[in-house]
Amino acid sequence: MAVDPYRAFNFQLLIDSVAAASFVECSGLGASVDVIAYREGGANQTIRHLPGQLHYQPMTLRYGLTKSRDLWNWFSDASAGNFTRRNISVVMFENNGATEAIRWNLFDAWISGWQAARLDAIAGETAIETMTVVYDRVERD
Repeated sequence: MAVDPYRAFNFQLLIDSVAAASFVECSGLGASVDVIAYREGGANQTIRHLPGQLHYQPMTLRYGLTKSRDLWNWFSDASAGNFTRRNISVVMFENNGATEAIRWNLFDAWISGWQAARLDAIAGETAIETMTVVYDRVERD
């Protein structure tokens, strides 16, 4: 039986288990393991590949600018040296938009970057800010 893939727009971001904001994009969530090339003594023709350190890629969030200062305050605190680590969940919903399908839990996250919305009086677009979030560990439910 064929299963339809999930639609990329059915997601929500929770910060400390609370819906944070209306995000238009969440990208960059991922991990990789360094590869260490190792040549054993006496086997000079063969290079073995060993696993190294695990790295988590920064996650980029894009959202419509509102009066809420919650995300700005979180970033502002970090930029002043007061890092508040929080647990974040990215929740993907079934195609009906209501039933939770997949959840990625990011642990000990903090905001490492911010970019202001592009201001263009002619475009008439929604003002979109961007924040970069780093984290220490991720799990998939």
